[in-house]
Amino acid sequence: YGACNLGSLNLPAFVSDPFTARARLDMEGVRDSSRLAVRFLDNIIDISRFPLARQREQVLRSRRIGLGITGLADALAMLQLRYDADDARRTAAGLMQVIRDTAYAASCELALEKGCFPEFRTEAFLERPFVRALPAGLRAAIGRSGIRNSHLTAIAPAGTISLLAHNVTSGIEPSFGTEVRRRVVAFDGSYRSFRTLNYAYARWRAAHPGSGDLPPYFIDGASIAPRDHLLMQAALQPFVDGGISKTIALPADFPRSGVADIFGAAFELGL
Repeated sequence: YGACNLGSLNLPAFVSDPFTARARLDMEGVRDSSRLAVRFLDNIIDISRFPLARQREQVLRSRRIGLGITGLADALAMLQLRYDADDARRTAAGLMQVIRDTAYAASCELALEKGCFPEFRTEAFLERPFVRALPAGLRAAIGRSGIRNSHLTAIAPAGTISLLAHNVTSGIEPSFGTEVRRRVVAFDGSYRSFRTLNYAYARWRAAHPGSGDLPPYFIDGASIAPRDHLLMQAALQPFVDGGISKTIALPADFPRSGVADIFGAAFELGL
């Protein structure tokens, strides 16, 4: 009877001087937006109308929210990092750690202002494995003030909202393709086809008119090895107390035993 109360930070919006040697992430902007997003998502709980009384009861008991990210692959390309490279995973992990720490601090501030979630019990909460891994300062803050929300981070597929954000890559997925056609159902049941450009690709093309081959940091999901898909999720997993949506594109003739190996590797990585 819970609810998906989710929000995503649009990462390309935080990249300054894209596709240059000066490219960087505006981490202070990420912190400011993360603090605001936690308050926003917490307010959503109180203004929502739930179909069932048990849904409202469950949501109010935990005040669970899910702050995540979208456009990760575009942001990495704008920073001139290949999605399947170690430095891209380090950058993504550092970013998600900032979001986690900021979100937990913001929830502690909200607890002082508005109270903890009703099911909060200090000792039990601090003994959670995820919470035990938090920085000492955050654990101390939770011990003093409690916390407003039982969970704070999740990474959703973010497909539709990524389209609304100028067609950035969705969630933590790599680019599906730089130029693709999307088929949309019309009101009369017929289909219309639209040519769409990936956001980072469109930005790069605008800055490099007439250029030939794309730089190597433009890589699509089908060109990335299954383990490299998993390694990106593994880089982010320590900073996500909810779920992470991840897709691996496989060719039609991929062996069934290989699929089993992917799930086994995911388990071994703690996903």
